[in-house]
Amino acid sequence: MRFKAVVFDLDGTLLDTIDDLADSMNVALAVHGLPKRTPAQCKYFVGDGVRNFALRAMAPVSDEKVLAKVIEKYTADYAQRWAAKTRPYEGVVELLRELGQRGLAMAVLSNKPDEFTRRMTQQMLPDCFAVVVGARPDVPHKPDPAAALAIARQLGAEPAQCLYVGDTNTDMQTAAAAGMYGVGVLWGFRTKAELIQNGAKSLVNHPLELLDLLD
Repeated sequence: MRFKAVVFDLDGTLLDTIDDLADSMNVALAVHGLPKRTPAQCKYFVGDGVRNFALRAMAPVSDEKVLAKVIEKYTADYAQRWAAKTRPYEGVVELLRELGQRGLAMAVLSNKPDEFTRRMTQQMLPDCFAVVVGARPDVPHKPDPAAALAIARQLGAEPAQCLYVGDTNTDMQTAAAAGMYGVGVLWGFRTKAELIQNGAKSLVNHPLELLDLLD
């Protein structure tokens, strides 16, 4: 078997989180009289950590004091709201079950805060992943490859033996930087063109199509 492990992004790849993300950000923006953002807009704001999400949602306002308060309010609201509308994408549960039966090691790597990343995967996709890593102060965020490479070591696989599955330019850049095989998913937050331009080796329209890359 060419591949021994699969590393997944979380938001827009395994879980459809955009409505809860947008709702919580809009609560935070409203407190400061800033205009609401649509879920479609938020698909292009997320993916690079909470600070960047807030900055993009606030634009053109960029005051650091306001930013800190928006992040604080957003984080508090999201802690309560995150499971309100979020669900696994159709086919994800079946994919993970089949990958497990085939003996592939699986991991999650997200720029979402580590606490949320762990809580969400355990509640919505329990007992699927050998390693779950979210954003932490001591680890560079994607697209820096450090966390992806550390995950490969933990899974006992060389980078070239890992599929890296995600839905954004950040994910495809991470895969390329880590020397992993980048797979872009077309059900997520970004476009086919963006994924191709940022180095996707393959594209899939449905989670179960990922199995074709293993056969």
